[in-house]
Amino acid sequence: MKKFSFLLILSLLLFTACKKDHVDATNTKTLQSSINDMTSSLPTIKQIKFNEALYILKTFGVEADGDINELKALGQLINGKKVPEIMAMADEVAQKNGIEWASTAPPSLGEMNIFGDDKAKESDPNDVRANSLSILTRPTGDDGTGAPTALQIVPRLVDNAGNPVSFTGAGLEATLEVFSNGVKLATAKNLMQDNNFKGFNLKFSSIPAAKVIDGKIDITVSVKTTAKTFKMSKIGLDVNPAALKVPEVPKVDSTAVNQDPAVVDPNNPGATPATTPTDPAATPATPAAPKQPTADPRSTVNSFLNNVSSQNLKAAYNASSNPSWGSYESFSNPNSGFGAVKNVSVKNITTNGTSTNSASVNATYDVTDKNGKTTSLKVTFGLKNVNGDWKISSYKINP
Repeated sequence: MKKFSFLLILSLLLFTACKKDHVDATNTKTLQSSINDMTSSLPTIKQIKFNEALYILKTFGVEADGDINELKALGQLINGKKVPEIMAMADEVAQKNGIEWASTAPPSLGEMNIFGDDKAKESDPNDVRANSLSILTRPTGDDGTGAPTALQIVPRLVDNAGNPVSFTGAGLEATLEVFSNGVKLATAKNLMQDNNFKGFNLKFSSIPAAKVIDGKIDITVSVKTTAKTFKMSKIGLDVNPAALKVPEVPKVDSTAVNQDPAVVDPNNPGATPATTPTDPAATPATPAAPKQPTADPRSTVNSFLNNVSSQNLKAAYNASSNPSWGSYESFSNPNSGFGAVKNVSVKNITTNGTSTNSASVNATYDVTDKNGKTTSLKVTFGLKNVNGDWKISSYKINP
């Protein structure tokens, strides 16, 4: 009998030792198994809060489309973490997203299951009985001219008669998607815990102006209950064009011309470049004079601005040799580069000075972006001689 008791105790100890106290995200099966082990070691209330924390992280802490991809991303996020670490991560994500949830508060989101068990329980706060979803929208904020800077979007679950449904203590996943001309511009998520949900505050400054067509956006809101996901869209909502996100015009404050890297010691850039010893008796070779550009440097600047105005950005980029502009993709970016320009109206171009290898040209012109906003600029272009052609090597916006 004693031997049997000893074996029983030993088997229980071995079983306990096999239970994991951290997340194993090797695959979906090990993820679920390790989370189940961690959950079973907690008191009942903490089990519920732990499941809520996992739901917060899966819904708001990772960027992925679809439940399966969200679950994989969650596994990567919490792999190797223990319960206290996961709770702390969920607190941080909830605070960052403005969600009224805390790991130390009482359970508040119903019965959450990140592995997709959506069957209604006997007492499931998320099993909200509704007929449809309605959306209220209203402009908010003031840009100083009386025009709004944001749009408040408030969804409501309603019954057959269109009256709001009363419920509390839920944790319904609410998702906002913003489109223009069929292109998705933004996505936001929040938790609807009752039908007094404050909704979403869509700031116009978060929407890129270049992607908004005709100053209008479309929105779709979805709310997921245990039994059903309700969706509602509104088309052709006006935005304030002046409040949309407009890329800054690229600025370069230096007119310095880069040295030839072939004659600079990268380990000692300040040192005098080394010269190759020569035979004193030999006749020194006369260095070939650089090819003098025949074109006026003003013509290069004028051609550059005309190409930007017509959005012939490849030709504009080829007329430059400016490291600060980076790759062609960066130069032509429709949000942060010259791709955001709709029109350039040149007022004046003058030459500051010209030598064999460099030139400086001043240009005054108006830039109109794709949102219709016009900015007057005074720019000094630095140019350098590249095989007999003038190339723009620097770009400085003057006060």
